[in-house]
Amino acid sequence: MKKVKQKEGKDQLKSYTHATGAPLALWSNGEQVVVWHRKNPNYFVEIPELPTVDQTIEEIAGTPWNIETLLKFEKDREEEGLAARSLKQLIGDMEDEVLANAGVDVFEEVFKLIFTKLYDELSVYQGRYKHLRFRNTNTAAELRDRINQLFIDARKKWSGVFPEDDRIKLTPDHLQVCIGSLEKYKLFNSNLDIIDDAFEYLINKTSKGDKGQYFTPRWVIDMCVKMLNPTAAESFIDSACGSAGFTMHAIFKVWRDILDAEGVPQSHLFTMEKKPQACYDYVQEKVFAIDFDEKSVRVARCLNLIAGDGQTNVLHLNTLDYKKWEETLKDEHWQETYFDGWKKLKKLLKIPKDYREFQFDILMANPPFAGEIKQTDLLAPYELAHKKNGKPENKVGRDLLFIERNLDFLKPGGRMAVVLPQGRFNNASDKRVREFIMNHCRVLAVVGLEGNTFKPHTGTKTSVLFVQKWNDDPTVGPLCPYVDDYNIFFATQKLPSKDSSGEKIIASNTEGKLLRDSHGHWVVQHDFYNHEGLTQDGIAEAFIEFAKKEGLSFFQ
Repeated sequence: MKKVKQKEGKDQLKSYTHATGAPLALWSNGEQVVVWHRKNPNYFVEIPELPTVDQTIEEIAGTPWNIETLLKFEKDREEEGLAARSLKQLIGDMEDEVLANAGVDVFEEVFKLIFTKLYDELSVYQGRYKHLRFRNTNTAAELRDRINQLFIDARKKWSGVFPEDDRIKLTPDHLQVCIGSLEKYKLFNSNLDIIDDAFEYLINKTSKGDKGQYFTPRWVIDMCVKMLNPTAAESFIDSACGSAGFTMHAIFKVWRDILDAEGVPQSHLFTMEKKPQACYDYVQEKVFAIDFDEKSVRVARCLNLIAGDGQTNVLHLNTLDYKKWEETLKDEHWQETYFDGWKKLKKLLKIPKDYREFQFDILMANPPFAGEIKQTDLLAPYELAHKKNGKPENKVGRDLLFIERNLDFLKPGGRMAVVLPQGRFNNASDKRVREFIMNHCRVLAVVGLEGNTFKPHTGTKTSVLFVQKWNDDPTVGPLCPYVDDYNIFFATQKLPSKDSSGEKIIASNTEGKLLRDSHGHWVVQHDFYNHEGLTQDGIAEAFIEFAKKEGLSFFQ
């Protein structure tokens, strides 16, 4: 085809097939190849490949598929040197061509499809069904009924994400196009990164960006996890969880520790594999997350429900406005969805029925850092919302309140990683904030992130602050005895991971070949840590060496 962009190429193909009556159409830009079956003059269905000389179109479109089929599609694309479209790009295409004019909430309907496909893949992999049902086969009406039933099954298995009476609201024809676009892409892999970008894209189009919260890149999260070193015995919370990046990657780290200890191998389908009970116990009893954005909570619940084999402790709460939690708890709908997780969270309160202080071992978060809070009732309990003379401030940055609130979640000796605007570390006006932190914690490390880290959403320069709460009492938590003078680890990211437009930069070897890891994932360029021996040791390894030398409790 002449047109380089897929949408324009497809439009051009439509005119050609209308003129010739051809049932098949193929578009390629030299990197990507897409094949469509023209089922009627205005309806094109994407199919996995061109039929061979001895195959019919129906054989290609209707052959039963399993996980190996999806793996073969991936392998074929790689062997042919084709750049697979990301799930984010596929959703963008669907939005442009179908969903924009479908009269539905794009987030809701795409989320339902991803949710349903995840359930279908896991059901087949774990042997509950022989073949994948998320397929574009038979009539549009039959497809609608089958996919809706699959969604209902998923909704019942992973409850608390969608209302009990919810259905997929796309018309049969619109649904057929969307299923045709998504069916040959495998969503599960060893770290669920395939759906990260898609959820970020969907949520940022609705409610996240205007609150100044942007999802943390997974390579930054993995650095934090490596540096704080969570274990299966420790409780963990993200107080502004977004789409569950910190919780999921902490889970992955602890799972690998458990599997290594038991001598269990891990494959590229690590997230799908049946695991020892200790893995599920960790998710269900030790891992918690909170967010005030309802859509983000549902995404996070979806992922944590998968990890927890049907259970999760992701709660829809306003972390900062804890004085009003009691009102939230009275809501019947909230109780139906979140009460089981809430009962577990209450066990970690320092004082029963006082929602101010908890007893968590570890907190990691990227809280909203845009906007100021002016509600006097919300500000009243916070020390950082008052001047040195005790008079209340008229307004306070949201991220400042999160610093104080996050420390409330930690037990003595507990540790935290939090993303903050760079200005908090060097602005003269924020000296009081830095003094507050040092009075309550040992500053372990400050890692400066490269300026494009949160693009395309924001160019705000940020750093990650790592602290451990002071503790001289061995009976209440890890020791971190108070000292006046101590060493602090400082580092700055030198290798950019994104370009100025926010696109990931893939690492390459000395021969210029782009790197994939042992699970087939592209390796994003950075200097945070050594990625499976493919890259150099980085900031995390240097910190671990520092931590051991300093005798820090979590690396002894």
